[in-house]
Amino acid sequence: MSPPPPPPPAVLVSNGAISPNAPPSAASFLESTPGAYTTARALLWWPRHLRRLADSARLLARSHPHLLGLPEPRVLNFSDTHVRSLVDPSVRVAIDEMRRRRPVTEEDLAVTALLRGGGSGDGLDVLVHVGAYVPPVFGEHGARVAVAGRGRDAAAGKYAPWARMRKSMEKMRPPGVTELLLTNDGDHILEGSVTNFFVVCRRKEEHQRNGPFSNQTLDTKFEVQTAPLSDGILPGIIRQIVIEVCHDMGIPVREVSPSWSKHELWQEAFVTSSLRLIQHVESVEVPLLWEDIQSKSWNDVSWAVKQFQGAGCITTLLQGNIEESKNRGI
Repeated sequence: MSPPPPPPPAVLVSNGAISPNAPPSAASFLESTPGAYTTARALLWWPRHLRRLADSARLLARSHPHLLGLPEPRVLNFSDTHVRSLVDPSVRVAIDEMRRRRPVTEEDLAVTALLRGGGSGDGLDVLVHVGAYVPPVFGEHGARVAVAGRGRDAAAGKYAPWARMRKSMEKMRPPGVTELLLTNDGDHILEGSVTNFFVVCRRKEEHQRNGPFSNQTLDTKFEVQTAPLSDGILPGIIRQIVIEVCHDMGIPVREVSPSWSKHELWQEAFVTSSLRLIQHVESVEVPLLWEDIQSKSWNDVSWAVKQFQGAGCITTLLQGNIEESKNRGI
């Protein structure tokens, strides 16, 4: 019997110092470490990540200090620039060490930066985990998603304990499902457990008309929908970029939580994250009864299913535009 393959290479840096111990996987690191964090692929859109990291730390320190590893609420009066000065030196140490151990480019890396309550001069520790990342082949596989839990507390902040807390939803994951969706009423879908969720919705007055897709009909036939921040979701980096790209391309976009009761109008769906960027959705599964969300397992539930036929036209347009932006370093 052949030995198990070695774990993927990774580096963990704490306050600028490389950990002498074998680092855990990124998932295990987050499950065991309180704090506000952000994860980027190849440092893409890194200034946006740092702004959100600062916003998350300020929010958690004020209203949910235990999620930041603090014993009591406090006010963090630091600027985004100050957060960058705290985080970037450890990021550079981690990436340089990763390159020393293995020939990689930044394109091949997943970078997680975390702030937690600690004993440094600012009362915060900086931890950076860098690991290898192999992106999926463009357009190869879609996501299969299912509604499985309620919305997060302190949803505007990105915090590491969520990696452990979301495990309670695993009992509701049907076979083959790759992402779990959150809702507070069984109808309006907020976000995924690690993604933001979008649908391309045919406008109601147009849903009986079946003409070929063309860019000229975008403003009359379709709109992109995703939950607004005010409904209690994470301000995802790629979520915001998709909204900006839609505006630039003249694609109608509306920040409204997609309603399962109107799923017959959904023409496409996709999820976004800083690692996946944009991934089309193949299917959405929803319990027929909202009360079944509390069931013992997915097998105790009757499911309704919405199927999509591959990546749709609008999803493909957005994928191509964001891929070009990534390559240009925008």
